[in-house]
Amino acid sequence: MDRRLALGVIGSAAVLGGAWALTRKPDGLPPLAALAEGSAGDAAPITEMTLGNPDAKVTLMEYASFTCPHCANFHNGPLKKVKAEYIETGLVKFVYRDVYFDRPGLWAALVARCEPTKFFGISDLLYADQKSWIGSGDPAVIVENLRKVGRIAGLTEEQLDSCLGDGAKAQSLYTWFQDNMKADDVDSTPTLFIDGKKHSNMAYDDLKALLDKALDA
Repeated sequence: MDRRLALGVIGSAAVLGGAWALTRKPDGLPPLAALAEGSAGDAAPITEMTLGNPDAKVTLMEYASFTCPHCANFHNGPLKKVKAEYIETGLVKFVYRDVYFDRPGLWAALVARCEPTKFFGISDLLYADQKSWIGSGDPAVIVENLRKVGRIAGLTEEQLDSCLGDGAKAQSLYTWFQDNMKADDVDSTPTLFIDGKKHSNMAYDDLKALLDKALDA
């Protein structure tokens, strides 16, 4: 069963209701997010993450969470085939939109978005090894695991400190997610849109059939 936002948003709203900053303690262990109410002045620009030919005939958009196991299955399976057959060949444009069920999902997004050119590479690492970096769920361990993923992707400690401590970006991402979710009536992940038409998670063959139909239209 897909993870439902009805529960996720309630929990996230309580802990992510404002901007927060995540910094490293002197002993090297990151504390829990320090939460504070955000303000209009905290707004930071958000980049739409896309892959493929910007002028492609068909656009595939996915709403996903880095902590959603169904999303990991989709990224590690069907999406890899879609990338090879449709996105890398210029037939389909892919748009990825974040969903935040919890703080670790937001932390992961801040790391992935730390350097926009590395976003999809870091996303692949996060989904490929999702169970390992989430581990037991201990916040300090999760953040250190995310830092390791960032280092593997070539991010520096200074970059990671800056990105994980960017409260304005965290606030903007969370507000952006809420606005997008409401506008597109998203209530589970992964949720797919093909040229604006909403679809639930599906197997590759079913997705291929829909993409081929859209391309032939």
